[in-house]
Amino acid sequence: MDLKGRDLLTLCDYTKEEIEYLLDLSVRLKDMKRKGEVWQPFIGKNIALIFEKTSTRTRCSFEVAAHDLGMGTTYLDSSGSQIGKKESIEDTAKVLTTMFDGIEYRGFEQAKVEQIAEAAYVPVWNGLTNEFHPTQLLADMMTIKEKLGDLQGKKIVYFGDARYNMGNSWMVASAKMGMHFTACAPDDKYFPDEELTGKCSEWAKESGGSVNTSKDIDCAEGADVIYTDVWVSMGEPYEKWEERIRDMMPYQVNADLMKKAAPHAIFMHCLPSFHDLNTSIAKDLHERFGICDMEVSDEVFRSSQSVVFEEAENRMHTIKAVIAATLGADPGDRS
Repeated sequence: MDLKGRDLLTLCDYTKEEIEYLLDLSVRLKDMKRKGEVWQPFIGKNIALIFEKTSTRTRCSFEVAAHDLGMGTTYLDSSGSQIGKKESIEDTAKVLTTMFDGIEYRGFEQAKVEQIAEAAYVPVWNGLTNEFHPTQLLADMMTIKEKLGDLQGKKIVYFGDARYNMGNSWMVASAKMGMHFTACAPDDKYFPDEELTGKCSEWAKESGGSVNTSKDIDCAEGADVIYTDVWVSMGEPYEKWEERIRDMMPYQVNADLMKKAAPHAIFMHCLPSFHDLNTSIAKDLHERFGICDMEVSDEVFRSSQSVVFEEAENRMHTIKAVIAATLGADPGDRS
């Protein structure tokens, strides 16, 4: 599988076979790391990490993955670069191309990472935008394969606001890989847009999967995976909390909801999660609205069905696979 020079902006651009290759490569790289095998095909190369949105898992995953592959990294946050302020996105991308072998971008509009990719002459990787989060989905699918086996035919139910990066990305991944995806929310306004849904429906016909929406929590019956995310996306105003809590609380992933899923079902979340009062934001929300947890109960989050920390680890392995593949290296060929 030759992915050298490819960008990763969204999984819409990748075939089922290409995604399967990245997942297989992720598994091999994880096994090598566990065994302490050193593989550094990119000594002397460097990548730029642009973060207009803060991050824990994405930043650490890219930095550790790059280090493991023998690369250097340069971190640029919103205060550490002129991108989009004193210098155009196009000009910044062209400058970075002269110094780096790959560029990661994490920020707001999908259009911005696409502009960077259009101007750059090196692979560009989407670390998260409002619309898509492809590296998270690779980690999620890797985790499902580890816990449940093959992806084909698995039933995924996503509870909460599915209009943005995680709902969109899960719908795309399910359609590409033959999984059955349902977005469950209280109102049509929380479902993915019709254009993307239409594209995914066509891909699902080819893969044997399906994409659906539901307002009934009983759609969780027999699910293999129950997924949720925070109810207010990064960048949205704080005033949205009251509306979302009112709308979404009946759709919280709790013990009763998990009982509707298959006995072997796993709970997944891309993190961070408001499942207790151990953060300043959670304490503030508790004082304002009297709630102790939000999109998932602490009981489920800490249960044996929860695989959230395995997902978090797999971010690093899948990102390492993306970097390696798009820069043209595979540990199966060490000649």
